[in-house]
Amino acid sequence: MATSIAANAWIDPRAEIEEDVEIGPFCTVGAGAKIGSGTKLHNNVTLMGNVSIGHHNVLYPNVVVGGEPQDLSYQGSETSVEIGDHNTLREGVTVNRASEKEDGVTRIGSHNFLMGNAHVAHDCKLGDHIVIANGSLLAGHVHVQDYASISGGCGIHHYVTIGSYSFLAALSRALHDVPPYMLVEGIAAKPRCINIVALKRNDFSAAAIDSLAVANRLLYRTKVGLVHAREILASKNQLTPEVENLLNFVEGQSEGKHGRGRELRRAA
Repeated sequence: MATSIAANAWIDPRAEIEEDVEIGPFCTVGAGAKIGSGTKLHNNVTLMGNVSIGHHNVLYPNVVVGGEPQDLSYQGSETSVEIGDHNTLREGVTVNRASEKEDGVTRIGSHNFLMGNAHVAHDCKLGDHIVIANGSLLAGHVHVQDYASISGGCGIHHYVTIGSYSFLAALSRALHDVPPYMLVEGIAAKPRCINIVALKRNDFSAAAIDSLAVANRLLYRTKVGLVHAREILASKNQLTPEVENLLNFVEGQSEGKHGRGRELRRAA
């Protein structure tokens, strides 16, 4: 299928656009943009700076990708945004280019769904199969692992890591890392229970779910500590791969600062 570009869209001649791309009215596509086949830009989408978008993505009205990082230390380097395949960015989503403090890339993986007015700040790294609901705001350098869900109106602090298969409840403020497989809620957000819905939907075994439930009780209810929790789980033969992943995540978090494992990476 041929590429379709509305007559009143503005496309820099240096932009790279593959076949079967649809660009709607009043879109602006800058010189550094690369758009993969099967991607659709509804009206009033703006791509600024170095932006690479993969295949079969859909960007809705008033999405802005590639704006300069909202970081006062930014000196104008050629940083970028990379977006994978089969993502949906709904109305008003903003994704900023990276700062100069890490690898220079803000990255979004594939099969993600970002709802209206969500914000992905500079240097964020998002994996695959993630849902971010309306109005949630990711500060700079946030990492979101695969299959995580962030409900509406959440605020995510700089350098927080959102673990895989976790669920951050609506209107929560995540100051600390969100452990994988957990439902986390509150101001400041804390683990409340395992994310049983996601675990069942994604066909985790009964043994894995039971072991994670025991790990949750040890870590966040009785609070026996990481070393003792590992010993108890080992004695019960419940150190499943999922539990090992959780314990390793918590260990990394404890080795960080302010409850954020990656906080030690913060540049001066």
